Amino acid sequence: MNLDDVAALTSFEGRALLAALPGYDDRTALALAERLRAEGHPPGLVAAALTQQRLRATARSRLGPGVDRLLLTPDGAEQTTRPAVAEHRAARYQRAGLTRVADLGAGIGGDALALAAAGLQVRAVEQDPVTAAVLAANCVALGQPVEVVVAAMAAEHLAGCDAAFADPARRVGGRRVLDPLRWQPPLPWVLDLPVDALGVKVAPGIDHAWATAGVELDWVSMDGDLVEAALYRGPLATPGVSRRASLLPSGATLTDTDLPAGPPPVGPVGSVLYEPADAVLRAGLVGAAALRVGGRLVDPTIAYVTTDEAPAGPDPFLTGYAVEAVLPFQLKRLRAALRERGVGRVVVKKRGSAVDPAELRRRLRLDGDAEMTVLLTRVAGAPTAILAHPLSR
Repeated sequence: MNLDDVAALTSFEGRALLAALPGYDDRTALALAERLRAEGHPPGLVAAALTQQRLRATARSRLGPGVDRLLLTPDGAEQTTRPAVAEHRAARYQRAGLTRVADLGAGIGGDALALAAAGLQVRAVEQDPVTAAVLAANCVALGQPVEVVVAAMAAEHLAGCDAAFADPARRVGGRRVLDPLRWQPPLPWVLDLPVDALGVKVAPGIDHAWATAGVELDWVSMDGDLVEAALYRGPLATPGVSRRASLLPSGATLTDTDLPAGPPPVGPVGSVLYEPADAVLRAGLVGAAALRVGGRLVDPTIAYVTTDEAPAGPDPFLTGYAVEAVLPFQLKRLRAALRERGVGRVVVKKRGSAVDPAELRRRLRLDGDAEMTVLLTRVAGAPTAILAHPLSR
């Protein structure tokens, strides 16, 4: 995509063509392009419009139906903040009483649009001219009066703002960069920005040590999948909280203030086994989740929680399984136990096991009609297979 493509797509003819296009289908895209060109549409516009439809189809599962109102870049389709997560963040800025935010590294506008929709004044800074043009077009399409600045991240763009949000680049050559010191710009540079109220989008694998005094790390799961982590300081951080797990769309949260005084107890597998949400795991809050259900760990090094009684109801931070059998892990014994129960389909989960789930399913050679979950783990240090069924949520 280039600036000419953005201009064509935002023209009257471009908007009309995008609105009239059917959903993208790889099998018919070539024939559709030929027909549109035959109808007199400029070839460049046709190519750009079909590219947008393809990007929208790719991004629809993460950006929702509102994606049809947006222009996308390839990077934006993969990396822009999900609307629900952006709204979750914007609400934090709103609760803090902030008024004007500099969004540094704004991309195609996922966070800038949510901040503006929450009533804040937004200056969106994006150094790539094409991405900035797409961002500006998205602000117009959604009716949000965002100030767009084409420039690299710099402290000068904080002028007149009482808060900032930064999204440093965490990919080089298309590959993820895990070390915050190698992000562009590096995380220490971002943290040196002269603004107290600062939020930073970070990698979910960020070390807890970055949650220094007055800093809060928030790991966010969306519909069960860990999708983001962010760092907040100043009025954006919650006093006394350094680590938080947030679940969307419910909005349920768990923090390190919910942790028990000591480590959770350890004991044998009971009638129910719980798998903590990924956000809980990354935030190091398994002990807090276990406390909620009066549970214990099956092994001091494994994040599976167990109880002896069925829960009164579902817990948002834990996925429960009714335990049917606990076996020392051995292929023949596991196969026999599953065949005895008429199992033909298994969902294999693992924690603390080197077994490849796909290879295990192949080697089990099952042919029954029933389905069962097999959880491979260690119990008191020993390799173990737990046969279970998911509890209804």
